[in-house]
Amino acid sequence: MGEQPIFSSRAHVFQIDPNTKKNWVPTSKHAVTVSYFFDSTRNVYRIISLEGSKAIINSTITPNMTFTKTSQKFGQWADSRANTVYGLGFSSESHLSKFAEKFAEFKEAARLAKERSQEKTELTSTPSQGGAVKRNVLSVNKPGKKKESASAPGDLQSPLTSESINGTDEDRVTPNTPKHSKARAEPSQNALPFSHSSSSINKHWEAELAALKGNNAKLTAALLESTANVKQWKQQLGAYQEEAERLHKRVTELECVSGQTTAIKSQKTELNRTIEELELALKAKEEELERLKAEVESANEFRFQKDTLTQKLKETESRNQMLEVQLSDLEQRLESSQLERETYRNNLCSLLELLDSKIFELTELRDMLAKLMEGS
Repeated sequence: MGEQPIFSSRAHVFQIDPNTKKNWVPTSKHAVTVSYFFDSTRNVYRIISLEGSKAIINSTITPNMTFTKTSQKFGQWADSRANTVYGLGFSSESHLSKFAEKFAEFKEAARLAKERSQEKTELTSTPSQGGAVKRNVLSVNKPGKKKESASAPGDLQSPLTSESINGTDEDRVTPNTPKHSKARAEPSQNALPFSHSSSSINKHWEAELAALKGNNAKLTAALLESTANVKQWKQQLGAYQEEAERLHKRVTELECVSGQTTAIKSQKTELNRTIEELELALKAKEEELERLKAEVESANEFRFQKDTLTQKLKETESRNQMLEVQLSDLEQRLESSQLERETYRNNLCSLLELLDSKIFELTELRDMLAKLMEGS
């Protein structure tokens, strides 16, 4: 029992300008959840959308409503109760088509529910006339207690109706009221044929009072369940807000990564410059090594110099090995920096594609609004 969501979609919400009745006024800052709700206690379908704690759509579906597709991604319907026209802008044509199909389906269900309610009203009209006749018989037999008995059921029934709980008066059927008043006027002329014992009349009033108390309990339970549904909507709203904060943090992180890319490029430039300097130094050392070898071969008589040059050669070789180790380390760092650069570049490309798609959607929306303004 109670009102439950049966279908949801995300869209941008608009309302017609109440002054011009031509221009669309956005009522949501971004795409929000638009849901169909079904109230099983009253057989009523409603379209509801919340932005924060504010209800920007609260429209009850009636059989005379029509959902119209004005473009591939935009649809609208008129709500005579709210005296406005709602518009929804979807991200794709498939979402719009699905929402329109659900609108037609729930509109037909609302029509069938209204017909069943009218049939039940027609079937219960005859018993209600009989009850009115019995109340008038009681007024003839016991004039001193007539007002108290007649006013008690009305006092119990009037403040707690399904319309006052759910905030709408759709499908309210009141054909019994004139029949009651007519039936109360007739017994004043023909009161003698309807004489009954006071005990049977008291039992009838006790049964009717018990039925009214039962209806009062059901309506109170429906009110409590509606309150629980509001709490559930608030929980869903909190979850949506947390998701929005998480996405905002993710965008901030991606922006930070984009800022770090410039620093990585400068580091790569410095590493390339260092590698070139080391390569030049290595070539110079190799040339010096060759020259020393030539001097050692050509100067056999200068053994002292040969030993000295041999020692220098060993030192140069050790330094060469150190440089080779450094070079391999720099090559590894260069490869890792290149991989990181490719990763950041891919992330930036995906972010740019997402931004391009959003900009394209906004451009389409702007063109569509311009066309609508020109057409109007």
